[in-house]
Amino acid sequence: MGNKRYTCILLILCVYLLVVVTSCQKDPAVKETVNTALTTDSTKIAFTAPGNYLAVTGTLKIKIKDSTYTFDAGRDSIAFINVHSDTETRYFGITAINKEHTMSFGISSAGFANSNINSDIAGSQFLLSQGSNGQTQQYSLSRYSGQKDFGNINIVKYNQSGVLAKGTFFTFLAKDDDVNSPFYRVEGSFELYLK
Repeated sequence: MGNKRYTCILLILCVYLLVVVTSCQKDPAVKETVNTALTTDSTKIAFTAPGNYLAVTGTLKIKIKDSTYTFDAGRDSIAFINVHSDTETRYFGITAINKEHTMSFGISSAGFANSNINSDIAGSQFLLSQGSNGQTQQYSLSRYSGQKDFGNINIVKYNQSGVLAKGTFFTFLAKDDDVNSPFYRVEGSFELYLK
């Protein structure tokens, strides 16, 4: 039951990002329009829903096993999402997809996004396509029996003075959704800006 809820949250986050990617595509003309709009009105957001923002500059870094992966908001799509369900449950998270569509990442937490908070991880997923055959490696939030700690996200600054969000996180991701799959501690940082 819990896995379905977390999968639903991640799917909602991914749908928001896909809407942004298909409507924005980060091509030069659109990027210039977004930059101009944000320069003239820093409160303007890249989504129609309140509380959802597309980072204009900054990075999201993820370290898994011996590799570090970086999303650059100047070329890739990185969004900070706030989700409000019909039952008044609230989630926030970061979702990203690179320009080549070979790498995507999403992480979410229950509650409200704010500065100086440390919140438990509710869901996370990392997809990585490699090679010419397009094989995809999938890492999802580990749910092995007895696990109580799924990690946390620490936001030190949120939606202030041009800073969209700045902070760190860690979580545990298992490969390929297999019950017996090994899991890995994943660490990351984000420093995202509205202009």
